[in-house]
Amino acid sequence: MRQSIEGYARPVVKNELQRNVERVLLTLEVNGERSQLLVPVHKTLLEVLREDMGLTGTKHGCELGECGTCTVLIDGRPQLSCLVLPVQVESRAITTVEGLAVGSELHPLQQAFAELGAAQCGYCTPGILLASRALLDVNPKPTRDEIRE
Repeated sequence: MRQSIEGYARPVVKNELQRNVERVLLTLEVNGERSQLLVPVHKTLLEVLREDMGLTGTKHGCELGECGTCTVLIDGRPQLSCLVLPVQVESRAITTVEGLAVGSELHPLQQAFAELGAAQCGYCTPGILLASRALLDVNPKPTRDEIRE
């Protein structure tokens, strides 16, 4: 049986199909904005960002922590969001690729990627941009070897 809100049918979310799913109320700070969310405890940060917050710049890739397409910054450090549970990052600063730009003005890294055609297919670009920003925040003039590392 479908549930309705104000007379309109709403789709059944996959988690509603499971009985006794534990949820936790969290306050997450994402891209400088604090949000309270009721989140199933088994969801990863990647899933919460995409499914619950609508921030789809962070991509699903291998979901094993090997490819980097799901990279976000947590307190300025690159982390693989497919391996992080939201309860682990409550009250910590999370930055997604959507948080790099200020309004309609691209971050200098985003601008450089666009101007130089560095995106290729673009799927892993958000993770690369965030990892690049984290590196440049701690080392503004890295050598080629430091970049490779």
